Amino acid sequence: MIQTLFGFAAFLALAFMRVPLALAMGITGFVGFAYMVKLNASFAMVGQVTYETGLAYSLSVIPLFILMGNLIVRAKLAEELFKAAYAFVGHWRGGLAMSTIVASGGFGAICGSAIATTATFSQIAEPSMRKFGYKPRLIAGTIASGGTLGILIPPSLIYVIYGIMTEESIGKMFIAGIVPGILAILFLCGAVLYIVLRDPAAGPKGERQGWKTRLTSLRRVWPVVLLFGFILGGIFGGVFTATEGAGIGAGGALIFAIVLGGLKLNDLIDVLVQSAVMAAGLFLILLGANIFTNFVNMTSMPSDLVNMIQAANMTPVMVVLAICAIYIILGMAMEELSMIALTVPLFYPIVTGLGYSGIWFGIIVTIVCMIGLTTPPVGMNIFVVKSTMKDLQLREAFRGTWPFNFALMLLLLLLIFVPNIATALVDASR
Repeated sequence: MIQTLFGFAAFLALAFMRVPLALAMGITGFVGFAYMVKLNASFAMVGQVTYETGLAYSLSVIPLFILMGNLIVRAKLAEELFKAAYAFVGHWRGGLAMSTIVASGGFGAICGSAIATTATFSQIAEPSMRKFGYKPRLIAGTIASGGTLGILIPPSLIYVIYGIMTEESIGKMFIAGIVPGILAILFLCGAVLYIVLRDPAAGPKGERQGWKTRLTSLRRVWPVVLLFGFILGGIFGGVFTATEGAGIGAGGALIFAIVLGGLKLNDLIDVLVQSAVMAAGLFLILLGANIFTNFVNMTSMPSDLVNMIQAANMTPVMVVLAICAIYIILGMAMEELSMIALTVPLFYPIVTGLGYSGIWFGIIVTIVCMIGLTTPPVGMNIFVVKSTMKDLQLREAFRGTWPFNFALMLLLLLLIFVPNIATALVDASR
């Protein structure tokens, strides 16, 4: 275990020196593997991992879902989702904030990225909330926390990466994320309600919309419902795999972007380049994590962790709570993809060995990552919001996320103590 602890310390040191996390994991894994075996073997291991990662068919789902999300943004469907949500709840106190959360959930169903969801609604929702006098703290907390729904509601890139690393069914991960995703929307809206009850001036009422406007707004979001329902329905019914669903989704998003968004050739080239760059970044993180994992597997840490848990005589629930605490601490300093790629190979065998479902653990990990996305000092979603709200102090932005993080922690505890909530749909599909 000592070698692994030194490896983690070296990785964190490189990260604090601002070495990209993918490189920090790769360098640490390469040097550690060379120390444990020998230099030539480490070179061979890196070559093999690079080859297998680059040619893995299962990984083709990543660029396809990224492409689908970027095309949906160009189709301007996010604006329609926000308008539809606002038409129904905008006249409530805090209604604009709730509209943002509901629309973020809908957009997450066709995007799969928390940062993309946050960036999109920073442009759409922030001006409207400012117009009606919402306090900046609530604006930032709502957009940043609502954006985290992008990785919980399927299809999610986190589910894809988790499924690939653990060999769990990506399709089942998508199905399992539906109920927790809906609950997360309700819990986050509950946080808004709590805020405006304590401080009514934080979220004034918006304008009431008539039923004609509401029904019209619903008709405009049919592409989102169609795409989401077709992809998940096909996977749920066993008509096609998650990879095939990603290809169908990207094709459907392209049609909507052309018909509804007026996508031109130059715009399409920009979307393809942007998607390729994002996918390449994810592949680098996976590559670095796989190299580091090979080093960890050469040490005694996995078996030592199991022995420590057995010696401590901890109950399964206590072990899961301890793992979640570790994830929350790591989330303060790391972004979610690197954290999952680095830790899942360690914790997954422990959790499944305790009798828990691997699918359920994937949902738990995702929710903890959602909390990390709005937790200082990293809190990637907060920095995305800050790029739009130039006058907002980071301290105020992070303070605005605490009620939402508390709501997500309540959801986390609910799923830990009632795991069937996350696996009910998966069990029903068998």
